[in-house]
Amino acid sequence: MPIDAVNPVPPQIVRPRGFDQVPPHVPKELVFKTGLTNGPEFLENPHDFMANLHKTRPPVYYDVSDFGNMWHFIKHEDALFALRHAELFSNEGNSPFPRDPDDYFYFIPPEIDPPHHRKYRNIVDPMFSPAGVRTLEGKIRQLANELIDTIIDKGECEFTTAFARPLPVLIFLQLVGLPLDKLDLFVTWADDLMHSENAEVMGKTLKKITNYLTEVIAEKQAHPDEGVFSVIANARIDGRPLAFKEILGFCTFLFIGGLDTVYATLNNIWLWMAENPDRRHEIIARMDKDIDAIVEELLRRWAVTFSGREVAQDLEVRGVQLKKGDRITCILPACNFDPDVFPNPTEVDFNRPRKTILAFTVGVHSCMGGHLARLEVKIALQEWLKRIPDFAVKPGAKIEYRPGGVIGPHHVPLVWKA
Repeated sequence: MPIDAVNPVPPQIVRPRGFDQVPPHVPKELVFKTGLTNGPEFLENPHDFMANLHKTRPPVYYDVSDFGNMWHFIKHEDALFALRHAELFSNEGNSPFPRDPDDYFYFIPPEIDPPHHRKYRNIVDPMFSPAGVRTLEGKIRQLANELIDTIIDKGECEFTTAFARPLPVLIFLQLVGLPLDKLDLFVTWADDLMHSENAEVMGKTLKKITNYLTEVIAEKQAHPDEGVFSVIANARIDGRPLAFKEILGFCTFLFIGGLDTVYATLNNIWLWMAENPDRRHEIIARMDKDIDAIVEELLRRWAVTFSGREVAQDLEVRGVQLKKGDRITCILPACNFDPDVFPNPTEVDFNRPRKTILAFTVGVHSCMGGHLARLEVKIALQEWLKRIPDFAVKPGAKIEYRPGGVIGPHHVPLVWKA
């Protein structure tokens, strides 16, 4: 039964954890402890680790974790099927972020399945559509060059804090109508939420976010502006204004999603370019003609997120019996490394035939910010490589990855000739 976002009730979700809570219908030979997102082998080189899953795991396997047991899908075809069939793989109440059961809300729209999902998406789709994000191109280019202005003569920077983070986050804050001078505070909250892997820390952080957004919502309702949060705060569906819990759930989801994924993507790409000068020069040589294909291939190679669902009815995938209530996660980076779809999958190949990549999921729950992210990566490449075409990782720097559901190096120190 569809959940009621106006009067939200905490879903009664049973999340088995550990080997002693593996359901009896799961074959023993399909049970693994992979260490995805936090194991030492994963953190050594996350993307190569996920590419290697096609050699070390069956296409569908059951992963055991202290954070929750679930099926993993690593084949491109299986992920497409799951993500495109909300009637079989539900997203209702499926967020991992802990909320106060006495003051509960749903993340909107991702935790709302069809048919009600589309009503919420329609509120903001015009601003996140290809045509909508194109109106931001001038602002993105201007900001990219302003950020480069502050570092180009220094001959070095910590790429994360100097460019990768402020470029997409400042654009996002302008888009939704939040103060730019709180960037560092907002990013700290996002980091604590996405990378602590501690339920208590996550719960306290989410409470800080919702307390802040509660004040923002009241301000946007009293003094509307053109930002996305104001549009949501004053929106109507089915002839009625959105309830407070709907507005809070919508704004909270966008707040979390807008602060982490693009800068992780940029960190991954720039680290690869710094370590592969010949490929960087290829990008520069082909940028005027092939920039869209270049962006798409880099997004395929460096996808940063996962997409979870709950099985809505008993079904079978590749001969494996899944039961209603089982949780599944599509390991999107691994799906983008499926050798049956992308030959030599870890190789960056700008001549690949165009195929659906899973950097931003697909289906009704596809990422609302996907078009904006593509544009930001495109402009970042164009403007940076025009002005700083040759750069490398700072000698002696150690690249480290943090546990969590968004994958990218924590810091990327770069140097170049000023």
